[in-house]
Amino acid sequence: MAWRMPAETAPHDRTWMAFPRAGQTLGDEVAEQEECYAAWTATAHAIAEFEPVSMVVDPTEIERARRMLSGDIEIVEAPLDEFWMRDFGPTFVLDDERPGVLGAVDWTFNGWGAPEWAEWRISAEIGRFVAAEVGAELVSSVLVNEGGGIHVDGEGTVLLTETVQLDPRRNPYADRARVEAELARTIGSTKAIWLPRGLTRDYDDFGTNGHVDIVATIPSPGRLLLHHQADAAHPDHAVTRELRDLLAREVDAAGRPFEIIDVPAPATLRDHEGFVDWSYINHLVVNGGVIACGFGEDEADAAARGILSDAYPGRRVVTVDARPIFARGGGIHCITQQQPTVVAG
Repeated sequence: MAWRMPAETAPHDRTWMAFPRAGQTLGDEVAEQEECYAAWTATAHAIAEFEPVSMVVDPTEIERARRMLSGDIEIVEAPLDEFWMRDFGPTFVLDDERPGVLGAVDWTFNGWGAPEWAEWRISAEIGRFVAAEVGAELVSSVLVNEGGGIHVDGEGTVLLTETVQLDPRRNPYADRARVEAELARTIGSTKAIWLPRGLTRDYDDFGTNGHVDIVATIPSPGRLLLHHQADAAHPDHAVTRELRDLLAREVDAAGRPFEIIDVPAPATLRDHEGFVDWSYINHLVVNGGVIACGFGEDEADAAARGILSDAYPGRRVVTVDARPIFARGGGIHCITQQQPTVVAG
């Protein structure tokens, strides 16, 4: 077997999501609950303009999901306690030695390091459930990892973060070599690029401890989109400068230095809880399009759409208000998971 995670820009069969349900992430107030349902629904409808969407829905939310989701979206019933599909769902891979075979990496999921507030044990089974639904070959892994903790170029390069895969709350006995060996086995990576950390807000109690998919991504081999905080008043100003210096010295799996494209952060610096981690990096590439995070017509939204249009030529960029998603600890990329198209031999 030669498993390989294709780039997100490769053709998709569909995108998987999970519908919100009652719990810590949804919130207690009716207004905040409604904004959560609405944000997940708007994201699903935006994706459905480009490719099929399958939505895993907890039995308690079936009626609401049927009422809010259009008939274009497939509803798949299964128990949930969280709804960040990127992180607890499978990471799909292809087998270059067996054309036509789809694999699904089932990472070990412990709720981003098993914090006291997290509810995750039910959703930790969704990777296996989705794999069975689509007839994918299961690739089991003991590595505690989340889909938002990696980005690939489809040609052997993987971006990851020391504070995620080497987090002692996730993998207390791991070192770089062990993590890299497991990623080579499961997603076919041959060159790991380790970022020392992620964005500041991501280290709060409800953060992921540094997911890379809010910081940097690879729109095409040899190119990087990198979050850029230009305002020195924000702590991420120093963080993103450090990351840029590091990445400027790196090469990808093919030995190419990266062309780094700065993606300016939204103009908004703070919300009611402190400095925000709002980021345009956390977008989803779909067939013929890009689903981008918007921030209530922040003055940087239009500029970000232009950068993404240039980075993904031939794809239409659609913006969805991601503020309710970020208020819960992530963005559009975090609540979605692409299933690549399998090409038969």
